[in-house]
Amino acid sequence: MNNVKSLNKWANAHTYLPVDLLRMALGVFLFMKGIYFVSNIQYLVDLISPIDKIGGGMFLLHYIAPAHLIGGILIFFGLLTRWAIIAQLPILICAIIINFMGNMHHQNLLLAILTLGVCIAFLIYGSGKNSADYFFKMEQ
Repeated sequence: MNNVKSLNKWANAHTYLPVDLLRMALGVFLFMKGIYFVSNIQYLVDLISPIDKIGGGMFLLHYIAPAHLIGGILIFFGLLTRWAIIAQLPILICAIIINFMGNMHHQNLLLAILTLGVCIAFLIYGSGKNSADYFFKMEQ
C-alpha cells in the first residue's frame, strides 16, 4: 500500500498536461473502439473466432465491448483509472495473442501493442493531477 501511495505522490508532483491529454486520448480511443464493437458485432465475433474454440465466446462478446465503453469513460475522466486499466489488460493481451493464433493483421497487432504499453504506463503512473480521482481526494 505504501508503494501505491508513494507512486501517487510522485505522479502528482510530476504531472504534466500532455500526459493527462494522452490519458484522455486513450479513454476516447477505447470508448470509440467499444462503440465500433457494439455497432459491428460480427466483426468482433470474427476477431475472437481463433480463441472461441476454447469456449466462452459469448462471455467475451459481452465483456469486451462494455469494458471498452465503461473503461474508456472512466479513463477519460480519470476516475478509478487503475481499475479501469486492469479491466482492459486481459482484452489487450488477448488481442495480441489472437494475431498470432489467427490471421496476422499487422495494423491490429501494432495498435494492440501500443495501447497495451500506454495502459501499463498509466497503470504505474496513475490518473494524474487533472483527474476526478485527484479532485475527490483533495475534496476530503
